[in-house]
Amino acid sequence: MENSNKLIRFDWFIKKMLRDKSNFNVLEGLLTALLKKDIVILNILESEGNQTSETNKFNRVDILVEDENKEKIIVEIQNERESDYLERV
Repeated sequence: MENSNKLIRFDWFIKKMLRDKSNFNVLEGLLTALLKKDIVILNILESEGNQTSETNKFNRVDILVEDENKEKIIVEIQNERESDYLERV
């Protein structure tokens, strides 16, 4: 029996969270835990997606956040296999 339909994908979760600003506190909590600093979302900068086929799809969103020191950070959330990630940085 295949369980693929019972799993919640991270990209689905993020898209649902970003549709409603009242949910930003959940994503802020996740980013705070990952970055180990208090994070506040300021703005959604851009997003792109490609749903051409099940095997060739990606989702990417850039979020402008501010940390506890008032430093602004752009966080890219991506759901795509990336073999040359370090070359992109």
